[in-house]
Amino acid sequence: MLDPASVLAWVATIGMVVTVPLLVIAGDPHLGTREIELLLVSGAGNVGGLLLSYTALRDGPVGLVGPIVSAEGALAAVIAIVAGDPVTAGTLVALAVVATGVILAGVVRDESSAEAASLGPLLLACAAALSFGASLYATGHLGRTVPVAWAVLPPRLVGVLVIAIPLVAMRRLRLTRPAVPLLVASGCAEVLGFASYTAGARRDVAVAAVLASLFGAIAAVVARILFDERLTRQQVTGVSIVLAGVVTLGVLRA
Repeated sequence: MLDPASVLAWVATIGMVVTVPLLVIAGDPHLGTREIELLLVSGAGNVGGLLLSYTALRDGPVGLVGPIVSAEGALAAVIAIVAGDPVTAGTLVALAVVATGVILAGVVRDESSAEAASLGPLLLACAAALSFGASLYATGHLGRTVPVAWAVLPPRLVGVLVIAIPLVAMRRLRLTRPAVPLLVASGCAEVLGFASYTAGARRDVAVAAVLASLFGAIAAVVARILFDERLTRQQVTGVSIVLAGVVTLGVLRA
């Protein structure tokens, strides 16, 4: 319905409207140099990832782009481990299982995918996954020292300042009536998702980051229920692997 930049601008603006009252309630975050650095990485990483993934999905098949982007959680976990976050061997195995299941569940077999695929969208998807991974890592650590509302703010603020305002100034911000409810739902879901992830990441960034990428498996199941979209054997296998990995993670963390 809309170009990627307009979608991102509206999602960020709506999210900002939802976040501002939460900031008032949260009060002064007492930001230091480290927190400001994490705020910048979190905001830039999320906005960059969204713009890259929207652009990749515009020109590339969802069945190939989606699974690559969903690797964001695994990349965030890798960043956390490289940065020195403690992790056990059992947790590493469980994370690998979940990441494998997420990728399998996100893959949609489509005869036209091979023909439609090109190097450009796939490279954009890889860049989006890396950008999201950096954002997830920064947000997770930021949530340990500042209120959740302030950890949720950066992507919304960057999206408004860097994307929305320039589009308004250039008169290139687009909106159609059918897109309004979808944009409102997306903006609210972004805030809720980030807040939930931030709260979970206070205990373990690596585990929370991988579990956050369950969106691929969840979307496949929801699409089957609401829109009668059939899951392939590969997707069913992926969802099953994801559930097994989640149960294993729960046991290990307990």
